Amino acid sequence: MNAPAPALPLSLPHRLAYGALGLPLAMAALPLYVQVPYLYADSAGVGLALLGTLLLAARLVDALVDPLLGAWSDRGRRRQPLILLALPCLAGGLFAVLHPPATGAAPWLLGALLLTGFGFSLASIAHQAWGVELGATPGERTRLVASREGFGLVGILFAGLAPTLLAAGSAQALSRFAWLYLLLLAATAAVTLLGVPRRAATPAIPRAAGDADGGGNTALAAALADILAEPAFRRLLAVFILNGIATALPATLFLFFVADVLDVEHASGPLLALYFLSGVLCLPLWTALAQRLGRARAWLAAMLLAALTFVAAAGLGPGDLWPFALVCLLSGAALGADLVLPAALLAELAGRAARGRRGGAYFGCWSLVGKLNLALAAGLALPLLAVLGYAPGVPAGQGTAALTAVYCLLPVAFKLLAGGLLWRWRTSLELPS
Repeated sequence: MNAPAPALPLSLPHRLAYGALGLPLAMAALPLYVQVPYLYADSAGVGLALLGTLLLAARLVDALVDPLLGAWSDRGRRRQPLILLALPCLAGGLFAVLHPPATGAAPWLLGALLLTGFGFSLASIAHQAWGVELGATPGERTRLVASREGFGLVGILFAGLAPTLLAAGSAQALSRFAWLYLLLLAATAAVTLLGVPRRAATPAIPRAAGDADGGGNTALAAALADILAEPAFRRLLAVFILNGIATALPATLFLFFVADVLDVEHASGPLLALYFLSGVLCLPLWTALAQRLGRARAWLAAMLLAALTFVAAAGLGPGDLWPFALVCLLSGAALGADLVLPAALLAELAGRAARGRRGGAYFGCWSLVGKLNLALAAGLALPLLAVLGYAPGVPAGQGTAALTAVYCLLPVAFKLLAGGLLWRWRTSLELPS
């Protein structure tokens, strides 16, 4: 057997080629979470109760299958074939989701969402784990993550703006968006799969290695048990959960806050675009800061920035458009760190373990927790607001005070808890870059 060639540092074009696939992967998420419910309720006539049940069922299956896909992806010698398997499922599933039939829309939606979720999850997990194997050093892995997440933020921006530019009606706009998405997915996949240099394949995990007792335990169960038994991973996961809820809470309530507290609903689109654009532009800053201070300390700085920003936002009221634009600018900057630095810490943990060959299992669990964070934020915030007396569209009295508290101050509490744990465990979560 030939010895693997030494891993030369990846050039900037190679890192950009790797990150390019992050653009269409991120683009797919926005219509699924934002536009699809309205499309099927308005254009396809699916009842809200049935629609909610279908969406919840599909999202739970999508989340719970991620660790299984991650551990399965570790069985092969290369990640690229898994990406090639996943992308047609993602493309076909999303195209079907955005073209509801005249009859039978409910089962069509469920099947299309499950196909889309499979393709999206497998492609995302394999792409992330591939980055672990490509990066020869902690610093290089951080730059690969930054490239992937930077393209992802651009994809989110594009997905938010494209439907309004393609057509006036939402159904027609989403149909045209689906065709455009096919072209972008094919182009970026070609750039990533052909533009990243082939490094020596890492050995697949032997099937016997997954069977701790040689009998009853499967390789899949053993892979998940291995990573969950690692103290550093459990600690990083705890910080990620607390910080993820803190980030998901204002994301869930953003439109409510803009409409009912600030009374500037017309500006919600530009404000959201500013938020994501700030995240894109600040990615190089956080990457450079991580090189100087370490990823954990840089992430902690971002948490403190977000906490201070939301404390200030609690004092805003009707008409405070420009002060809230500053809030979007600063919280968007912190978002850039949230996207890059925890994923970079995870990439380093995965890289230490078995030469990175548990990378799929790590990122599968990570993806599961990220999706559950979104669900938990909505499940916590919306019922709490109802109990506190808030009703959408009634911008007065105790209700909007409750909305301000849940939008601004509850995330601060979660951020501070996450930051405290991160500071306590900082030395066990990373190696020098």
